[in-house]
Amino acid sequence: MKNINIGILGCGTVGTGVAKILIENRELISSRVGALLTLKHVADLDIETDRGVAFDKGVLITDAYKVVDDPEIDIVVEMIGGEGIAKDLILRAIDNGKQVVTANKALIASHGNSLIKAADEKKVDVAFEASVGGCIPIIKSLRESLVGNHIQSMTGILNGTCNYILSKITDVGTTFEKALVEAQANGFAEADPTLDVEGFDTAHKLAILGALAYGMEINLKDIYVEGISGIAPMDIEFAGQFGYRIKLLAISKNTGDAVEARVHPTMIPFDNLLSNVNGSLNAITISGDSVGDILLYGHGAGMMPTASAVVSDVVDLARNLLSGIKQRIPVLSYQREKIRRIPVLPIDDIFTQYYFRFSVADRPGILSKISGVLGSHGISIKSVHQKGRKSEGSVPIVMLTHLAKEADVKKALLEISSREVVNDRPVIIRIEDKDEQEKS
Repeated sequence: MKNINIGILGCGTVGTGVAKILIENRELISSRVGALLTLKHVADLDIETDRGVAFDKGVLITDAYKVVDDPEIDIVVEMIGGEGIAKDLILRAIDNGKQVVTANKALIASHGNSLIKAADEKKVDVAFEASVGGCIPIIKSLRESLVGNHIQSMTGILNGTCNYILSKITDVGTTFEKALVEAQANGFAEADPTLDVEGFDTAHKLAILGALAYGMEINLKDIYVEGISGIAPMDIEFAGQFGYRIKLLAISKNTGDAVEARVHPTMIPFDNLLSNVNGSLNAITISGDSVGDILLYGHGAGMMPTASAVVSDVVDLARNLLSGIKQRIPVLSYQREKIRRIPVLPIDDIFTQYYFRFSVADRPGILSKISGVLGSHGISIKSVHQKGRKSEGSVPIVMLTHLAKEADVKKALLEISSREVVNDRPVIIRIEDKDEQEKS
């Protein structure tokens, strides 16, 4: 039986999981592939810690360059993360003619275009299924299963940390700060959670998916990003009263001449399947012209779910090597010459519905003043909820709008704030309600 040698760079949480699967499920994998996938080297600065994996003698080494330069290694699996040494090692592996697998979404989102160009020149593959959605086969679905579809839109919960925090605030009524501490204690959030809770991790993933779905270059810099740190229990309570839940969503829509690509807290109706995806789970709805809507759902992070996706890529590349072929499927789903620079629609140009919460003094005439300003900017109010409870001398006024343009909303809220009819900065949350938008 033919032998295919694997080298892993980095033996942290996911790297350990990959090694565990390749070693413990070696017979299962070989029975499906028709070759032995042998873990020849795992490079990590720490080779003393017991990781609970039975490595053969000499497998663990400290020199990562020994892995990428070894002529006997066929597939290099990058599990280091970040955009520094990981990028250098991947480029060197590509230059040495090796197939590459990575779960590094930040690297692919920021430097994927140049990495893929280098891989094309060397006629090797770069696979990154685990970079988006953990074990959920999102990339495989876009590149293979939905290849006959024009992708019209994608809407997803792509960060387990944010979903866990919002679920806790919704179900228990706790604060963002307390929910974050609990997420960290349970291993769902990093010590520095900024990338997750401010939406940047989700934006990395959306940039990758947009390229695969629409035949565009990976474009991270033009994605609008807004995190969840400003979401208060009061807003989640009001959302529930209106029939909505709040989720941090990655939203992408193909408008023809441009693509919407935005990440922000969003209200979605109770009957939207995504509204019932709770805890640390991920899910994404993809809409295609032939299939309609499909939902992919599962664990978006964690040692073994993510490692499973990495091994899936390793097996795909191993099968290609056995067949004597490379780049059977284009890395970004489209043939290289068909990939275009499609503009991302500026956030000011989008049309959607909105939730506003104003903190105002409890006196007559304020509601009419706010409504008048909104109306003067072409913003139509769908419903108003004025709570009687006071907080430090203020009462909240909550409004939902019909479809409105983001630029008009910003102008209206700026004018309202300048007139001093509100005591604090207005809270704004966008709404994605397909039924209401179709009626409009």
